[in-house]
Amino acid sequence: MKEYAFGIDLGGTTAKIGLFTTSGALLEKWEVATDTSNAGEHILENLAAAVLGKMKEKSIQPEQVEGVGIGVPGPVLDSSIVPIVCANLGGWGERNVSAQLSGLLDGLKVLVGNDANVAALGEIWMGAAKGAKNAVMVTLGTGVGGGVVVNGKVIDGVHGAGGEIGHITVNRHETAVCGCGKRGCLEQYSSATGVVRCMKKLLDENPDTPCVLRGTEFAAKDVFDAARNGDALAAREVDEMSDTLGMALANIASTVDPEAFLVGGGVARAGDVLFAPLNKHFKEYAFKSCRETPIKQASLGNDAGIYGAVRLIVGA
Repeated sequence: MKEYAFGIDLGGTTAKIGLFTTSGALLEKWEVATDTSNAGEHILENLAAAVLGKMKEKSIQPEQVEGVGIGVPGPVLDSSIVPIVCANLGGWGERNVSAQLSGLLDGLKVLVGNDANVAALGEIWMGAAKGAKNAVMVTLGTGVGGGVVVNGKVIDGVHGAGGEIGHITVNRHETAVCGCGKRGCLEQYSSATGVVRCMKKLLDENPDTPCVLRGTEFAAKDVFDAARNGDALAAREVDEMSDTLGMALANIASTVDPEAFLVGGGVARAGDVLFAPLNKHFKEYAFKSCRETPIKQASLGNDAGIYGAVRLIVGA
């Protein structure tokens, strides 16, 4: 194994980049803007320039670099390492990121993964599930993302859609349409936007029930804060949200039986007001053998993606 590796977490606004030792020590991290103009044609050029620039700055030779791992916001076909339908990247379309970026990096090895799957790899390598071989990561942000790792390997599936936890159907009677085009997805209830949507619905359905959020422009954090401070209607929404999420995790547990669930993203920062009811409802729905599966808050935060991208390289 060579001395260094780079990890990239590509987002629609910025790309986070980390320089690591191949043993997993983060030496330096920085960000570059994601240029989505002209269907994102400059994205890989800019990433390559950032990596090559850092190598020059640190006097790192190509023969000292094991490779570059990159997480992208879309499904990745494992057989050809071709991301498809990448969100927020200016209409990127289908492209072989591995081959293209490697060419721009003078032949350095490049491996690609879905960003949520890569974050899961990071958490079980150096985060909250360090040492585990089987774990499921759920990210609760604007949407709901996920990553499933079994025996140390990401389960990405034949279509690259493995781990799309946010689009598990949890309510077949839902009439509102999810961003994916389906109805009744977990993302519509347990994401930050889902919590706000459902809270507004509760307020409309209970016009005579006092609530500190009524008449205000609130975010998901405000709902959890209100519940923590004893607001009954906000507490009801948090309980319903965690009930839905707990049911989904119980179904996943019956499928892959992980050592742990890791919950990350902005919503996870709510802490015990979320995790206490979530654990309770999970146990209610879980198959007996899985009821004691721990549900932990992810620990690497926004760095999970760059750690996991490096793990793609050093674990290959």
